[in-house]
Amino acid sequence: MREPGIEDATRRTRLANERTYLAWWRTGLTSLAVCVGVGRLVPSVAGGAHWPYEALGVGYGILGIAFVSAGYLRTHEVEHALDRGTFAPLRDRLTTALTAAGVVLGVATVVVLLVWR
Repeated sequence: MREPGIEDATRRTRLANERTYLAWWRTGLTSLAVCVGVGRLVPSVAGGAHWPYEALGVGYGILGIAFVSAGYLRTHEVEHALDRGTFAPLRDRLTTALTAAGVVLGVATVVVLLVWR
């Protein structure tokens, strides 16, 4: 039989995992909204070449899909670890990939804003 404190800690961790899953979703949906804004709305207002904005929009869309997918996978990793009574560390490959994608898109956005006026 488990101690009451351990059961409460597990319950709190599961609830935190749910909140984190929703945060992954919010981040993904934000990226998808930026995708539409940069890829469709800005070119119609800015004039000039549309392709740089459309390319950025696609990049933000892919990033949004990656965040939603990563959130799903991460949530299941944590749930399985809780079932086993172990810890599921966040993988370096995931954080490196998402960080690199964010940096590349950020730099590309600045370049597009400076070059295509």
